[in-house]
Parts: sequence; C-alpha cells; structure tokens
Amino acid sequence: MRAASTALPATALPVDSAVATEIATELRADARRNRDQILLAARDVFIDRGPSAPLDEIARRAGVGNATLYRRFPDRQALLRAVVLDVFRRVGDEARLALSEAPDAFAALARYMHRALDLRIGAVMPALIGLVEMDNEVAHARDGLTRCVEHMVNRAHADGTLRPDVVVGDIGTVLIRFSRPLPGQLPPELDDGLAHRHLDLLIDGLRALAGRGAGTLRGPSTTLEDLRTASKDPEAHDSD
Repeated sequence: MRAASTALPATALPVDSAVATEIATELRADARRNRDQILLAARDVFIDRGPSAPLDEIARRAGVGNATLYRRFPDRQALLRAVVLDVFRRVGDEARLALSEAPDAFAALARYMHRALDLRIGAVMPALIGLVEMDNEVAHARDGLTRCVEHMVNRAHADGTLRPDVVVGDIGTVLIRFSRPLPGQLPPELDDGLAHRHLDLLIDGLRALAGRGAGTLRGPSTTLEDLRTASKDPEAHDSD
C-alpha cells in the first residue's frame, strides 16, 4: 500500500509566493517612508538647531525609533551627506518639472523658486554643504540642478522675459535670503506665507520691463563658481 502523499496542493505555492511578495513590497514601502521621514526631519532639525543637533531629536520628529535611524545612517556624517544629496535631488526634480510643465521659461523660473523655497534649500545648504565631501554622487546632483537653473535663465533671457542683468548667482542667493525666518519668532505658517509673498514681489522685479526703464542693479554680478570660491576659508587659500 502506497503512503499518503503529504505534498501541498499545487495552488499553495503561488498563493504563499504572492503573499510573500506583497509583504516584501509593503516592507520596502515602509522602509522608503521611514527614510524619507528621517531625511525631512533631519533637514529641519539641522536648520533649526545646527548640524550638531541631537540625533535623538531627529528620530523623534521623524516618528521612528533610534534603532531605525542608526540602521539607515550609522553616523552623523552619513546623515549629513544623505540630507544634502536628498535636497539637491528633490530641488533638481522640481526644476526639471518646472521646465517641462510651465508655459514659458520665466514661469518655470518663478515656479522653481517657490518650490525651492518650500524645500528649504536656501536654509539647509549654507549650514551643511561645507561639512559634506563633494563626491561624485553629490556633485552630480548639484550640477544637474545648476544646469536646469542655468537653462531657465538663458531661455528667459533669450525670449526677453527676464531682465538681462540678472545672473544665475542671483537666483541662489535670493533663495538663501528668503529662507531666513523673520525676527520675532512668528508662527511657521505665517513666516512661510510671508516668504512666498515677498518672493512674488521680487519675481515681479526680475521681469524685463517692456517700454519702461529698469534701474541699474547695484553690487557684483557673480557666477555660482564665484560664490563657491568666495565662501571658502581664506586661510585655505593662503596655504595653497
């Protein structure tokens, strides 16, 4: 007499495999959400409290445990680099979307500036960029963003919508200035709203004025490379 087979039905494996795949997909999605939450929380904490801010505070704001944070970012330097890379990539994506979706170059530039203000690039980069090695991956993300903004400015100059004396360096430094909170500890929502209102006023000043004379801009016309060079430690130049 043959022993009874103990094999599972043929349909069992596909069902189990489908469940395993669904669980793995959910775990990957959870991991991505946790990572995004950590990076956004770290960006805000580093802006508010500086690059030496407690990592425990970042985990708390992100809504994750300390073990989750350290599993993804084993030390502070890894987290600083990840924040810089993430901001460059997010703002670069917004710049590319603006170029592809806005009706013209000036509209793309205006949309990009508002989104970059939301993503706080003008606040986080001055605080962190000098602490992170400019390796190939970080430089690639930075340069991709720079090329998009240069393309917007060049196109807007070419079609006559952007005043001709505005340069790419003006765009970045304007975002830095508008990213700083007003004095008096205003509620964040009010401070953010005023920043966008004042940016709208400035964007109107960037327009080429058809039939009207625009005043001459005071101060230097600088490239991004000029700004990077000028922001380096003078002692480092002396030791070259």
